[in-house]
Amino acid sequence: MATTQAIYSKISLTLVACLLTWAAMQAYIIHSFGFNWYMAIVDSVINTILLTAACWLINNNLRYYQPGTKGYINLVVWCGVLSGLCITAARWLLPALIADKIYKDFLLQSLIIRFFIGFLAVGCMAMVSVIFYSQLDQKKSDKRKADAERLAREAELYNLRQQLQPHFLFNSLNSINALIGIRPEEARKMIHQLSDFLRGTLKKDDQEPVTLAEELAHLQLYLDIEKVRFGHRLITEISCDSKSGTTLLPAMLLQPIVENSIKFGLYDTTEEVTISIRAEVSDNYLVLMVQNPYDAQTTRPRQGTGFGLSGVQRRLYLLFARNDLVETHAEDNLYTTIIKIPQLT
Repeated sequence: MATTQAIYSKISLTLVACLLTWAAMQAYIIHSFGFNWYMAIVDSVINTILLTAACWLINNNLRYYQPGTKGYINLVVWCGVLSGLCITAARWLLPALIADKIYKDFLLQSLIIRFFIGFLAVGCMAMVSVIFYSQLDQKKSDKRKADAERLAREAELYNLRQQLQPHFLFNSLNSINALIGIRPEEARKMIHQLSDFLRGTLKKDDQEPVTLAEELAHLQLYLDIEKVRFGHRLITEISCDSKSGTTLLPAMLLQPIVENSIKFGLYDTTEEVTISIRAEVSDNYLVLMVQNPYDAQTTRPRQGTGFGLSGVQRRLYLLFARNDLVETHAEDNLYTTIIKIPQLT
């Protein structure tokens, strides 16, 4: 709003300067025809006032009405009508203020020239007004479109988070239900850990990024829950370089990736499985690598990514408008997920 007011102020000052210049030039030209300065100044002031009124009318109308393709003919007609009204008013006002026969003859002989000059001036004002208000409307339209897209993006991000929480919650509740009968102490421990995890999740703002250190601390709550489920079978290795701790990433981005790794790493085996999580900063990107072993005979890692990776990829696209930030590789019975988070400066 302040920017628009500043633009209007600059335009107003420019128009005032143009009108003063116009009046001064017209007075000088009339004086050059042999008339005294009184006649020249009165003629100039009256014509400038009338022309200013015509320009104001055409500008004010175009502020609220933008002509369509066929409406430009009407605009030209209106410019002609306003110019004609200016000349008619000058034709009757100036002789009443200047009682000089030679000047009256000069006025009558110059009416046609005055009409076309006025038509050009009003037409230029109309053209400038059409361009200015069209651009102003386009900026407002672009802003409304950007606001609508931002609200839609925020709503989708929120929905993705809402999908993630029940997805993890149902899995945890199923595990608690399985533990209640055989290991009640571990079930109670898992309930407390789940409570801490969900409490931390609810405190996070969907749009505010978190540091990697905060994300790993929250991820540890999730891993503690999973270790109750799988016991000694789940081993996690987390390593970060010295620069990555303060880098930023979307909240709860790692949890679905690690959950996906646990799903494909532990569900088809009874042996110990190591989930590796590595982080480093490279070329202004936070690069996260999550690896888990898998059995190529029983698992289809390329097709069975489920909600986890697709949800992460969608979130990153909504935040950064890029589809190349998630990579997956399966080689030598090792499934690798690589996430790149741009560090905006």
